Amino acid sequence: MPLYPFLLEPIYKEKVWGGESWELADLDSTSESGGGGGAAHSRIRNGPLAKRTLGEVVKDFGPLVLGDVPLTSGGNFPLLVKYLDARESLSVQVHPSPAYAAAHPDAHLKSEAWYIVRAEPGAVIYKGVVEGTKPDDFAEAIRCGTVEDLMIEIPVRPGDCHYLPSGTCHALGGGIVVAEVQTPSDTTFRVFDWGRTDRELHIEQALESIEFGPVRTGVFEPVRTETREGVVERVLVQSPHFAMSELAVSTGARETLPTGEPVVLMIVHGCGVVRWGGDGDRRLIVGPGQTLLLPSSVAAATLYGDDDMTVLRITIPIE
Repeated sequence: MPLYPFLLEPIYKEKVWGGESWELADLDSTSESGGGGGAAHSRIRNGPLAKRTLGEVVKDFGPLVLGDVPLTSGGNFPLLVKYLDARESLSVQVHPSPAYAAAHPDAHLKSEAWYIVRAEPGAVIYKGVVEGTKPDDFAEAIRCGTVEDLMIEIPVRPGDCHYLPSGTCHALGGGIVVAEVQTPSDTTFRVFDWGRTDRELHIEQALESIEFGPVRTGVFEPVRTETREGVVERVLVQSPHFAMSELAVSTGARETLPTGEPVVLMIVHGCGVVRWGGDGDRRLIVGPGQTLLLPSSVAAATLYGDDDMTVLRITIPIE
């Protein structure tokens, strides 16, 4: 059966700080701290494969979905994509550093990127610890409830993007909606929860995982801009795990999409049509808040803007 662009069913999760919409997930289990425990498998909403999970389709169709992109070591799709609606600040947390993950087989790396969709005036994120901070200083701040004083605070606005390699201590501030793209792990160590007392902290594990020193993310955030007829592309992230671009597609413009590899599209703003096939006769109408996966075998896919659109295009580098 020829494959086609998959429109994915969101998985909604309530949180003490707001809520999440898991847009693309293929996890056999999630941590209590991050995913709430249990499995998380996206289902396809459209076409002949509707109601089947992404994992089932990947297992049945293999390279027709993934091309040469490998599955994770557990046999799952190698990305997790979400929207986070932070009405309050998320906990200050860290994901396992490479050294910690190497020493603890049950812990998994989690590198992620936040694309700011909406932000209230004065909204901030916390990204990395103040230079010169030592582990003992951070441990004392945890005991005293002054962790915020040692975090690097960064004001944000819509369209900003921040890459957070595993081992980066971070927190998403309140009043922000982000699109989050990450490696498919949910191992999260909380160190500070803004006075909330009903959730477990993981102080020992976090102190072992935090990369103390300058936040080294510039190499992954070139923010290169390319312009073609009716389309402005900002290359936001180029990491070993995924690449992400923002596409601003003007009304009536079109953007040719990659083929021969899986492509994730997050429709942030605006409406349009994805056409594919040898003569472009097949079509899927798309709108804001929707997430699609284009299997690698989909030929001649093109995105047409019915009005001004903002779209995140995510691909997976092949090692």
